[in-house]
Amino acid sequence: MAATRDLIEHKIDWPCQIKRFYSDKNQGCRRSVSRAISWFFEQVEGGIILEDDCLPHPDFFPYCANLLERYRYDTRVWSICGSNFQLGRKRGEASYYFSIHGDSWGWATWRRAWQHYPEAEWQWVNFRDAGRLDDIFPISRERDYWRGILDQLFLQGSPDSWAYQWWLASWMNNALHAWPNACLISNRGFDGDGTHTFGDNQFASLALQGLGELRHPEFVLPCRAADEFAFLHRRGGMGLIERERHGQYYPWVLRFRQMRKEGFHHYLYSRIRRKLGVGN
Repeated sequence: MAATRDLIEHKIDWPCQIKRFYSDKNQGCRRSVSRAISWFFEQVEGGIILEDDCLPHPDFFPYCANLLERYRYDTRVWSICGSNFQLGRKRGEASYYFSIHGDSWGWATWRRAWQHYPEAEWQWVNFRDAGRLDDIFPISRERDYWRGILDQLFLQGSPDSWAYQWWLASWMNNALHAWPNACLISNRGFDGDGTHTFGDNQFASLALQGLGELRHPEFVLPCRAADEFAFLHRRGGMGLIERERHGQYYPWVLRFRQMRKEGFHHYLYSRIRRKLGVGN
């Protein structure tokens, strides 16, 4: 904590105004981040939020600044995301598209949207029991996925994350989020030290891409193809579908795929070494 504060106090050497919001103790991700964002919007009407382990492309900042002004009073739009999880697929001819999903790695929003964050927690059960997830997610497995996460968050208190509540607030208000057709944020925090990011992940440390001249979409509507792809590949939807399809044989399917990837002899050799407790 002291090292982080020292970095802020002594390494920011360019002309700017710094406002600080320090906590005397670690309050966990959910409480500390949500309190910090609420404090942030007591100071400004709109702004950019960037996680400490995420690297932005230089185009990220003018992209956010432009859209913060363009959609400043458009209550349909709740945030401007910098990530891209479409694995090379471009959604439309504009520089960005709209989604029903938000992001938490590098993004921007307004006070008018964030003010709805607190109410999502106490409205969740009524929202769930009224069947309103059916109105949001056309894929039944996706509804089950998010129902499980939100039940665990609000009824059991885990995981220690603020972002799910933010996304729920936007779903409750039929909100949209802008996503770039290029990767403007690369998360470098999959090195074992992250709280929620760890292990092998195809979206870790993605190569940054420039956005170029900003072109706005003609319509403010969600791209359903992008949303479906994000669930299947970013949220593990493909795995959920395959697990249901293969049932009790699913672990064997995974092992067979890993064997094909590594080669039979290398796979067998590595399995034997793990069984014997031999290091690499």
